[in-house]
Amino acid sequence: MPVPIAIALGGALGSWLRYVIATEVTDRAGVIGAGTFAVNVLGAFLLGLVFGLVEARFPDTPRWVGSGISLGVMGGFTTFSSYTLDAFRQVEEGRWPLAIAYVLGTVALGLLAAVAGVALGRSAG
Repeated sequence: MPVPIAIALGGALGSWLRYVIATEVTDRAGVIGAGTFAVNVLGAFLLGLVFGLVEARFPDTPRWVGSGISLGVMGGFTTFSSYTLDAFRQVEEGRWPLAIAYVLGTVALGLLAAVAGVALGRSAG
């Protein structure tokens, strides 16, 4: 399969998953940004996991598969633009402490999730 097609198909799937999961999490939490926070942290973990697995167990993975998952699915699933808009909306509503916690928490937990995913993926090898 051509890499651009794999990325496009993966992006469609990732975007749909983001909508479903982010909407559900936000509806349940009742807090602006909860869904985006969840998908960004989960996406960081999953991308790290895929990277670690491919590196340790599946080094001969075709380029279209890796690109379709990483750039396509995970690129469509996680989103910096929604993250920044959610933070802005918190600030606009005067919820500065929540906005700061959201921004810093997403970066910190996203990094930890990526490290955990890579470690888990590598250990599976």
